[in-house]
Amino acid sequence: MDIHRCRFVPYPPSAINALSFSHPSSLTTSSKGPPTLKLAIGRANGDIEIWNPLRGAWHQESIFRGGKDRSIECLVWTQDPEEQDKNGFILPGRLRLFSIGYSDSVTEWDLGTGRPARHASGNYGELWCVAGQPRMPSPDKSAVNGVNGRVQDGIQYQSLAVGCADGSIVLMSTADGDLKFQRTLTRPPKKKARVLSIAWQNSYTVVTGHADSIVRVFDARNGQQTRSMSLGGGLQGGPKETLVWAVRCMVDGTIVSGDSTGTVSFWDAGNYTRLQRITSHKADILDLTVSVDGETVFSGGMDRRTTLYRRTAGSKPGEKKRWVEVAHQRFHSHDIKTMAAFETKNISILASGGLDTSPIIVPIREFGKEHHRTLSSLPQQPPMRSAPKKGLLVSWWDREVSIWKVSKWTKMAAGVDELEGSLHPPSHKLMAKVLLQGEESIDSVDIVADGSLLAVSTLAETKAFHLRNKADSTIAPRKVDLPSEIAKTGVKIVRFSPDGKWLLIITSNNRIQLIRVVNRDDSKKAPLFLKPPINLKRLPRKETKSKYLHGSLGAYDRSICRVAFSADSRILVAGDFSGHLDTYVLEGHEDLTQDPPITTTNHGNNTSSSSSTSSDDSEPKAHPTLIYAQHWRRSPTAHLVPRLPSGPLILSFRPAISPLPSTPLTNGLHPTRHNPHPHSHDLPKGEDRLFVLTAEHQIYEFNILSGHVSDWTRRNPTSALPREFRKIRDRAMGCIWDISPTVDKERIWLYGSGWLWMFDLGQDLPIQPAPFDIETDEDLAPSAENAKKKKRKRKRGQEKQPLESNGKGGDGEERRRERDSGAGSRIATHELHTGTGRKMRKIVGAEGKEPKMIELDHRRDYSPDYSNDEQETAIEHGFTMALIGLRRGGDLVTQMPEERPAFWGTYKYRPILGIVPIEGEGEDTGVERDGETSKMVVEVALVERPMFDIDLPGRYYGDQEWSEKKDAEGGV
Repeated sequence: MDIHRCRFVPYPPSAINALSFSHPSSLTTSSKGPPTLKLAIGRANGDIEIWNPLRGAWHQESIFRGGKDRSIECLVWTQDPEEQDKNGFILPGRLRLFSIGYSDSVTEWDLGTGRPARHASGNYGELWCVAGQPRMPSPDKSAVNGVNGRVQDGIQYQSLAVGCADGSIVLMSTADGDLKFQRTLTRPPKKKARVLSIAWQNSYTVVTGHADSIVRVFDARNGQQTRSMSLGGGLQGGPKETLVWAVRCMVDGTIVSGDSTGTVSFWDAGNYTRLQRITSHKADILDLTVSVDGETVFSGGMDRRTTLYRRTAGSKPGEKKRWVEVAHQRFHSHDIKTMAAFETKNISILASGGLDTSPIIVPIREFGKEHHRTLSSLPQQPPMRSAPKKGLLVSWWDREVSIWKVSKWTKMAAGVDELEGSLHPPSHKLMAKVLLQGEESIDSVDIVADGSLLAVSTLAETKAFHLRNKADSTIAPRKVDLPSEIAKTGVKIVRFSPDGKWLLIITSNNRIQLIRVVNRDDSKKAPLFLKPPINLKRLPRKETKSKYLHGSLGAYDRSICRVAFSADSRILVAGDFSGHLDTYVLEGHEDLTQDPPITTTNHGNNTSSSSSTSSDDSEPKAHPTLIYAQHWRRSPTAHLVPRLPSGPLILSFRPAISPLPSTPLTNGLHPTRHNPHPHSHDLPKGEDRLFVLTAEHQIYEFNILSGHVSDWTRRNPTSALPREFRKIRDRAMGCIWDISPTVDKERIWLYGSGWLWMFDLGQDLPIQPAPFDIETDEDLAPSAENAKKKKRKRKRGQEKQPLESNGKGGDGEERRRERDSGAGSRIATHELHTGTGRKMRKIVGAEGKEPKMIELDHRRDYSPDYSNDEQETAIEHGFTMALIGLRRGGDLVTQMPEERPAFWGTYKYRPILGIVPIEGEGEDTGVERDGETSKMVVEVALVERPMFDIDLPGRYYGDQEWSEKKDAEGGV
């Protein structure tokens, strides 16, 4: 594969203004956390990203696009109360997401569609902050009214407290699934000091931080101000007023505030007096977060510091506990604007973000003992497409689409490494730019392989453009009319089939529609989009109900996130976040002699509800919508395709390595009185193998027409994947196929933001040794009998094993099989820079006997939780080897041949925005390999977007950062 490294594609990431976890922290929650746990990230361009922690893998699932002059300044989640159905079963409460940003309205977002569900505004000033009321415990069954499911006493629905620029505080009601103004908690004061921060101390007490150096406390039941606490004047030589940028409340009611002087103040929950203050920052503190047990506080601000405070016992008996600054580190390269924390028994993480655009995950309980994790600021789905036959690259951001021409190599010198790229950057030229006139940001873009047609979709409309070459070697886009029911519909995914004859539309409410594209004989004339669009119905699924305390995401899990066409454009697959795959096939043979469409009668595929309850899986008995004697229908084996363990990241069919079978000019059927519109029911006969990579980095391959896994997947299960690949934390973004029948090559290249990995699907993966050794006299043979023996021996000695080593240092940590806290990996003992000794020598018997090293600092609440992917034990390894050996007929490959490796990976390219092919298939590259000239050498454009190429506003420099400041200002 030949790679062009490019950095000319514009994509400026936006600053992070808000972070919010969907669930409150709880030490009673299981170690994995709630299955519906999400992290919402709000950016300055109005986008909201939904991230799935995925037990430390951190997968960006979706993006709710913003628009012109919009910004997300605060985010908050609430959960509706549980209800009972007519059978007495408890229904989980619905999780709801709200946002504010430089306006006087609160917006609720529909998680299933990614669109605003409702707005609430009133006669008050611009909104600056918002906080959700703490959720009350679930009521007893005796307190529930069986008629309307309401609680007689207590609060069920969480209200929102909103702080305004004029100093007023407003309460918004979320009752009955609505969002509306409840009442004004307090009127604007005479001074009209802005409400900069807000928090709930308990279910009835609101704490606010203002721009006049005062922290105020209000009773939400009657609107009375119960206390005001002054921070005093500002710093000498600075503003007179101190800005209270952040307030938080602990579980015991203690109030913590952070202000513009860099000071953290702790206030007593009873008499509201200041207990202590610590000046730990050199500039403004912009946000705070507290741990669930009330023993830890984090602060972040303009000086880029993330500072840790802990409550420690006094040095004298009976002395009160005091707060101390334990440590601080600069994880961010710019201002820290927002923080959010989430904790369970084993998961303990802090998420922070700011002007450097990258979310950072920091361990809380294991601070200093685990690495932090920097998530990518680039989108999970690359904002890039290409037209390989014309060498065009299409990129987009906000409301702008750019079309580039990338020159290709004419010949590559023999013996040059394929992955080294050209020594001189390839030439590129901006061919055209499309600016949308609306206010909505672009959701999806696609271009036909021959570069003649471009489709662009937003939340409000869908547009198509015919691309024509101009005399000056540029491209002139011309708008093409789409069917009215599509043009004015919000669409989140548009995709052309490989042959350019079908345009796939996934609407915001997850309907699947197809439009036939007809090319004119004259290439200068724009193609036609035939009416009406074909609606495909999704297969009904039984919803998996989680425990009611976790909350429900509604139709979010059934949202379509990935789609794929087969190489012959006759098979379509759509996958959703729940792991379900819906498959469709194009029946019949194309007959251009017929007049389209033959009939507009739907065959039952007129709806595509994500919450369908129909139990009839068979096709409705009605005439299908025939277009040139072909019609789309659900695959006969759609119900046989198994559900994936997690949502798909990549869906991609294998390219056709042989010419597609020819089809007759007519369908061979003749109309009769009873069948005036005959059509063939022949299924596709081309390549139907679908490659799937899930969010947990599990690889599967399915034969879609049979509904079963392929032979390669049977011989190479997920447990056989290379351990180096399974340890990759950044999730995959896309793939590139590199298949050539002349050199017997069946490679697929997977890539993420910081890695590139190759698998050769034409051979089996080599078997790797077990990741953990077990002291036993038996050989690690691939048999179930030996695996059972090892299991019994493991049970007898598993209590002491994780905590002891052999005295050589390091082996004990390598054998440790505990999960990390959800941030980065464990820091090796010799790399730790904080704390005292963590091991003790233990000598049993004579002094000359070899000592053992016992670890003193092991994790609390030790309860290992193993997964098949990242923590495969030697016991499971034995069973896996036996199964693989059976499926491979006893042939277990343990080493890769050097001339043809089964897998290969590199980390030299980062951060990767996307990789797209830019060459025409079958082009002669003139490179001789294995004695013959290759006709299909893949040539791709790898687009990198490093942070040093992004213009960021000026940042704060401390007293000891002279060199950094000089470099930033261009000094020598």
